[in-house]
Amino acid sequence: MTREIIVHSLDHARAALAAAEALGVPVTLASAPNAANQVGPLWFKAVIDAAHDAHPEASFTAILDCGDAPGAVMASLRIGLRHLRFAGPDPVRAKLANMGAEFADPPSATLDLLDVRMPAEALRVFLSPG
Repeated sequence: MTREIIVHSLDHARAALAAAEALGVPVTLASAPNAANQVGPLWFKAVIDAAHDAHPEASFTAILDCGDAPGAVMASLRIGLRHLRFAGPDPVRAKLANMGAEFADPPSATLDLLDVRMPAEALRVFLSPG
């Protein structure tokens, strides 16, 4: 079962990695849909790197959503982001995969932290086994 936490800020990413670290479980952090075209790959990488610096023991994967823009995928690859989402056509997807992109499957469960008032509690419940 793949569960993803959608993060919209550094505080969200830090909270998610803190919960993962405390519970001893790996997590998948995902951007909001089309984030690569709204805030950019560099912003997402900076958020993920800063959260990882704050919680170096947390095991995680980070996925940036590039919408249907192949240029966003290529920009992400240039800065070292490989785990991506891409909604473009299959032939373009195959070419981008040949360039090193690893496209994530849809998650089986998602927690979007955008409007969550108590992220630590929501994350603990979401990430707890069972």
